[in-house]
Amino acid sequence: MRKLTLFAAFAAATAVTVPAHAGDTEGKWQVKVMGTMVMPDGEIDKVKYVNPGLAATLAGMGVNEVDARASNNAVPTLAVEYFATPNVSIETICCITKRHVNGAADLVGTNLVNNVLIVPATITAKYHIQAGPFKPYVGVGPSMFLIMGEKPGSTAKALGVTKVNMSSEIGFALQAGFDVPLNDSGLGASLDVKRYFMDTTAKFYANGTKVLATKHTLDPWLVSAGISYRF
Repeated sequence: MRKLTLFAAFAAATAVTVPAHAGDTEGKWQVKVMGTMVMPDGEIDKVKYVNPGLAATLAGMGVNEVDARASNNAVPTLAVEYFATPNVSIETICCITKRHVNGAADLVGTNLVNNVLIVPATITAKYHIQAGPFKPYVGVGPSMFLIMGEKPGSTAKALGVTKVNMSSEIGFALQAGFDVPLNDSGLGASLDVKRYFMDTTAKFYANGTKVLATKHTLDPWLVSAGISYRF
């Protein structure tokens, strides 16, 4: 009888606590699974160093103005958000983007860097405007672009480049978007736009000797849409 009484008490406690963890349109936590289009700039802001031998080679090719552009791509994104109050939340995102850098200006049609993997580690503080079911927000916060895996492109290799390194940097992001509940159980839809302000320096090496260093403006737009779950 005692065991049955304890079991009944446990079952009653479980029945009371389970709904507290179910979906809730006003819950403290929200998780988003989205598809994201990443659209960086990639232009060369400044040529910081060029080896005299490489400069002569480029001049012989008729290259007077050098510039670059980074490719766009679409990636899956996971966002986790904590609501400190109904109007204020903290959000972090997780994704990895892969891209390449091609030449522009007098370098149009050239391939400079391939296999650039970027992890945009980002935390934003968001302010939510309570406007009925439609919930717009704005946000701002710091970001660090962790860059890895970069390799010389075909044109860089043809010029004797054997290694390239792009620096990881710290910047910040501006954010705006909205959430729309789809039911009373925490399921919703989200649209999010971020603009990052971020630079990187690319250094090109030929057999261990630095031959070129260029500062690039990345400043990507990230446009995301997907499903949210709040609990």
